[in-house]
Amino acid sequence: MQRKLLLLPILLFLLSEASAQSTLSVEYIMRDPKWMGVFPSSPEWSEDGKQIFFKYNLDGDPADSLYKIDLANPTQISKVHWAEEKALARPQSDTNADQSLRIYRKDHQIILEDLKKKTSTTLFEWHEPVSNLKFLANENRIAFNSGGNIYVFDRASKSTTKATNISNGNKPKEKADDKAGFLESENLQLLNVVRERKEAQEKSKAYRESIREGFDEFTYYTQGKNLSNLQLSPDERYATFSIFTPASNKNTAVPNYVDASGYTEDLNARSKVGNSPSKVEIGIYDLTRDTVYFVTTSDLPGIKDLPDYVKDYPEKTWEEKERALTLSSPTFSPDGKKAIVQIRAFDNKDRWIAELDLETGALKTLDRQRDEAWVGGPGVSGWGGGTLGWLPDNQHIYFQSEATGYSHLYLLNVASGEKKALTSGKFEVFDPFLSKDKKSWYLTTSEVDPGERHFYKMPLMGGAMEKLTSMTGNNAALLSPDEKKIAIIYSYSNVPAELYVQDNKAGAKAQQLTSGQSEEFKAYSWREPQIVRFTAQDGAQVPARLYLPEASKKNGAAVIFVHGAGYLQNVHKWWSSYFREYMFHNLLTDLGYTVLDIDYRASAGYGRDWRTGIYRHMGGKDLSDQVDGAKYLLAEHGVTPGKIGIYGGSYGGFITLMALFNHGDLFTSGAALRSVTDWAHYNHGYTANILNTPEEDPIAYRRSSPIYFAEGLQGNLLIAHGMVDVNVHFQDVVRLSQRLIELGKDNWEMAVYPVEDHGFVEPSSWTDEYKRILKLFNSTLLDKQQ
Repeated sequence: MQRKLLLLPILLFLLSEASAQSTLSVEYIMRDPKWMGVFPSSPEWSEDGKQIFFKYNLDGDPADSLYKIDLANPTQISKVHWAEEKALARPQSDTNADQSLRIYRKDHQIILEDLKKKTSTTLFEWHEPVSNLKFLANENRIAFNSGGNIYVFDRASKSTTKATNISNGNKPKEKADDKAGFLESENLQLLNVVRERKEAQEKSKAYRESIREGFDEFTYYTQGKNLSNLQLSPDERYATFSIFTPASNKNTAVPNYVDASGYTEDLNARSKVGNSPSKVEIGIYDLTRDTVYFVTTSDLPGIKDLPDYVKDYPEKTWEEKERALTLSSPTFSPDGKKAIVQIRAFDNKDRWIAELDLETGALKTLDRQRDEAWVGGPGVSGWGGGTLGWLPDNQHIYFQSEATGYSHLYLLNVASGEKKALTSGKFEVFDPFLSKDKKSWYLTTSEVDPGERHFYKMPLMGGAMEKLTSMTGNNAALLSPDEKKIAIIYSYSNVPAELYVQDNKAGAKAQQLTSGQSEEFKAYSWREPQIVRFTAQDGAQVPARLYLPEASKKNGAAVIFVHGAGYLQNVHKWWSSYFREYMFHNLLTDLGYTVLDIDYRASAGYGRDWRTGIYRHMGGKDLSDQVDGAKYLLAEHGVTPGKIGIYGGSYGGFITLMALFNHGDLFTSGAALRSVTDWAHYNHGYTANILNTPEEDPIAYRRSSPIYFAEGLQGNLLIAHGMVDVNVHFQDVVRLSQRLIELGKDNWEMAVYPVEDHGFVEPSSWTDEYKRILKLFNSTLLDKQQ
């Protein structure tokens, strides 16, 4: 009888586990994504606004092809023949101010299209490569680049002139003395034919110079430097260009052990953080004065400012000097009389927008955005990128800034310096652009909710925003050429992307044009995760996706998922780019797990303070948000202590390592996928923003890198990594594994994937990896007593 009583709890446990089943399996959900159906992407309008083209794959091709829908018959989806697709291409094209004319190159011909009359005319032929075709302020004149110089075609005279004279070589050395030497003098006296030929050459040269009408042609020699971004001002007064001098930084090599050759081949990869800066100079070619000079930056306010973190190194002497800068190519006003330049400090703690004095190369600062962490955010991030341009009045510029803590759209009067915010509030603005008539803005924002995206229209000089889309989720909108309709790629939390179209007006109903889910995919009832907020230890409200199992299946275990990329949003109401993980979370929930997916500190979508919350300490607030999430599950959702696992890839793998190394009392097991283990071995562009450089701020790297905390491993760790990962190198986990070996840790294992880069491709690799993750959680979390 006693033996039967002892067996009863075990039997009950096995029965409860058996009851927690799922129609899903890892093998099922990690197949080639084609099993899910066909989903549209990259929509484009036909010029007449009657058709929508998009990438699709109805025929099971190896890759997506171009398809189209004619709005006159919206139920018919047809594949675009390659000949039609080729005819649609308009490489090297530009439109005039009112977008009634377009120029483009086809083969060797430069063609002018009248978009209203639907006629085409060949303007001229040019048998050399052409780039940067554009209408000038005088729209009868067209500029283009060829052979490293700018040419201008005049539509009235049908003539082409060379506007610049640039040579990618060294300036010829002037002869110190043309006087003939002894040997030449003797030769000319002795040999009549040689003397006569010499005299004929000199007469010919003198004649050629006499017919040049006294014009001594100016040539700018680049001295072999890399010249790029050559452009002509719309008024044809100046040309500008960039001189790029790359830094000589050591790149790393990633061995490919399964190269088709049968030999181990090295893949060239990025350099590591702390590399020296490349140099960018902006040259101005004055076409009237025949001279070239360069933009001067020494007068920028704060160019010598030291960062705040220097106070943590009192023993070090910090030299006050001009910081290295990156300059964008000048952006000209429509009339070409003015130009602005965006300048970024190489340490990315300053962004200046300045007016360029084209006559002298001097800069007048119009706006300075300083961030002791790093300058970034929607429409702001990127070297020389982001939102920046002129209004048609040639007086106002527009740009985005995080001056209020959220990325908003601003106007600035160049003459008066007056700055005006066109949008404001605790939301962010994405991809603003001007309407064709230049009277309105179109923009996407998160005003409704951080987890939604909607399309708006707003008056040019500011005012109320008119919300044009209404479907809850993500509305990726594309206006038709006549701006009468909107094509929308729309998705919801549990509904993959489909193509819709609606009239361009508030309240208009969106019509669904595609329906690509397979019957197999639709057979399962995919969950709509709850969006919750829990309180972090510093009082912040942390957003998360929550998956709750049915009460009858609940096993007291929980898994926390950590998204990658750091600056990325995954707590939202649209179909996630982490769709495999989303399906895996449905599987886990079927099995009785509670799943939490957190937009931790540094995630996108919540403004500047959230974005920079990890400055100088990765594994700080981003990690404590996972800890507080685990405590939230324990307190609010009946999760059993000792039954919490954590996993994630890339940045998520890094956090998983930090969680197991620092909070083994809370996290019993974790799977670290393609994880950074030492930030001093990652790239410069990403890491230096957050942690500065290891040479200048070693404190930040020491407290942010998992390899320094490996002795804290208590729970069960799975490391998984692709061996040809050129982003987070396999070397990262090799070094960590050696550290774990030396520490005598035996509660970890590593799975390696010989043919995989950072983002896995092969379904077999995805399947193997997630079978191991599920096995880890099942074996370490579900054998805990309830």
